[in-house]
Amino acid sequence: MNIVYWLIFGLIVGTIANFIAPGFRGGIIGSIVLGIIGAVVGGFLGQMFFGVGVTGFNVTSFAVAIAGSILVLFVSRLI
Repeated sequence: MNIVYWLIFGLIVGTIANFIAPGFRGGIIGSIVLGIIGAVVGGFLGQMFFGVGVTGFNVTSFAVAIAGSILVLFVSRLI
């Protein structure tokens, strides 16, 4: 995917993660960054443990990225 797709994907995933686990006040840019970092973390952990990663705009990729974003939110609140 090119950079525009990653930005849109990150915005969608970051926004959904904010709805599931509210409290993050990063605005649109923060949501994009959260979504992209969550997609990377979720894709890495998903590939390592379940053999499923972030492969594009599909349901599995969204689920993995959202789980990664929620994990990033949880860890950031601990710090």
